[in-house]
Amino acid sequence: MIDPNELADRRDGYVDLRSYAAIGDGRTVALIAHDGSIDWYPTPDLDSTPAFARLLDADGGGALELCPAESFTATRAYVDGTNVLATTYTTPSGTVQVTDSLNTGVAGRLPWGELARRIEGMTGNVPMRWAIRPGNCFQTASPWVQSTDHGAVLMVDGTALGVRGINEGEVTIEGQAISGTLTTAPGSRHLIAVISTHDEPLPLPDPQSVDAGIERTISNWQTWSREFSYDGPYADQVLRSALALKLLIHSPSGSIAAAATTSLPESRAGGKNWDYRYTWLRDTAYTLHALVRTGVREEVHAAVSWMLKNLRTQGRDLQVFTRLNGEIPEGTRTPDLPGWRGLGPVVDGNPAAGQLQLGVFGDLFDIVRLYVEAGHVLDPTTSRQLADLADLACDTWQQRDAGIWELPEERHYTTSKLGCWHALDSAVKLSEAGQLQRPAERWRAERDRIRDWVEEHCWSEDRQSYVWYPGSQELDASILLHAISGYERGPRMSSTIDALRNELGAGPLLYRYSGMQDEESTFVACAYWMVAALALVGRKEEARSQMDELLPLANDVGLLAEMIDADDRHEFMGNLPQGLSHLALITAALSLADDE
Repeated sequence: MIDPNELADRRDGYVDLRSYAAIGDGRTVALIAHDGSIDWYPTPDLDSTPAFARLLDADGGGALELCPAESFTATRAYVDGTNVLATTYTTPSGTVQVTDSLNTGVAGRLPWGELARRIEGMTGNVPMRWAIRPGNCFQTASPWVQSTDHGAVLMVDGTALGVRGINEGEVTIEGQAISGTLTTAPGSRHLIAVISTHDEPLPLPDPQSVDAGIERTISNWQTWSREFSYDGPYADQVLRSALALKLLIHSPSGSIAAAATTSLPESRAGGKNWDYRYTWLRDTAYTLHALVRTGVREEVHAAVSWMLKNLRTQGRDLQVFTRLNGEIPEGTRTPDLPGWRGLGPVVDGNPAAGQLQLGVFGDLFDIVRLYVEAGHVLDPTTSRQLADLADLACDTWQQRDAGIWELPEERHYTTSKLGCWHALDSAVKLSEAGQLQRPAERWRAERDRIRDWVEEHCWSEDRQSYVWYPGSQELDASILLHAISGYERGPRMSSTIDALRNELGAGPLLYRYSGMQDEESTFVACAYWMVAALALVGRKEEARSQMDELLPLANDVGLLAEMIDADDRHEFMGNLPQGLSHLALITAALSLADDE
């Protein structure tokens, strides 16, 4: 494992992706490196064009800097049960603690952004430096400093940034940045805070109220964590993953982002760079699958209601993903930025919009079935719409599609067919529970036809495995999801697990599908799906062993990216924090808990 302090080595202006911890307020997320630099902070929303994006552009992206002005080492951890980060810096002159918080209000999310950085002297006298340097918003704007009666305000692309401080030291306004220096002493307390709004007036709250907001935010997070009901194996890691997922829930709408970032490469070769600041029906389903079972109520209801409202506007034209506010994405652009460590391109938007992905039928019905099984009732309009969509799944399951991995080659992917099987199986159960007011005979019959088709065309006797698509001998790790869905938990799934391990395994990690060893890093969620599948087919000791190997591969604060390189350094690759990775961890732990 990499020494955490090595992660802050800014080669070419960038740090290792493992170096990032995340904080959030229910609307956006900020990423903080070991050296105290906030290299990613879009405002007001997670999918807004970021004024602070050093993550993708070391020279022009912008950052919020705070660290000792001399050599240091750093240790850090989240305050228990929160997404508030505490970092202790040790220098030749002494020690200092920095607490980073995206503050929340008395009644939830604040109507403005409030990023608070508290500095507390512990021992000695430590010189500190700080700076607020907005970037060029993906080359769409140039920051400027506006003088007001209440101090200097930074402006960039409709975003206003006010600086509030307590004992903030000597302040300098130069060019497009505001910076300062201060020196801590034992027991000293300082604050650097950035207040932000977009296309609206900028409030400048009293600095003492901002500082007090850190304690309120800690209390708010801890209250949420106490409501989180899971006391099974790996409880600490499950709670940390739930808190990471909570960061990705967009509280104004109830939607759930797939990840907090865009354009982080899936391998050192670059090229496979995607924007995941959208809400995927698939990822929403998997997230709710985890949260429903851990007693989370408010976020689950908000996400289900938001999703069903969007579906009513889409009708029979199901969208693979939407923006966090429900709007349909409008194309992509590739701004002329270097990308993390020069591994571009940087992508604003996602080209998967408009793809046919049959698996979304299973995702949708899985959400609704779990919601009903948790003790809730569908309204008549939703019931009628879902019955129509079940009929649509009956009519379309035989089509080629882009599959779960959103590939340009449309094929009869096995897991796409099984997504339709899962949708119809869930529709039958919902009908039997009185939640869909339509007879289930057609859905039951078509569900069974899908099973017959898959068993005839998608099973390889030679490989003793389900294959990626008919006529292929290649493998796809997403088949593991259908141990979780309940399609197959017998000998065929067990032997498929062995085939996947032999061809796609790299220690406890797993590549997505055949041939990916040469193109990208291992996909974290696949490895945790393997744990769940092993447990569900009765191979519990193997599942626990793999889980114990996987958990230490998170970073020092328990966060996971989309991918992990299979070499000895286990570098993070892809976007982060990645919701799919964290919810797969939770699903694996729940699968093991079910067997105890």
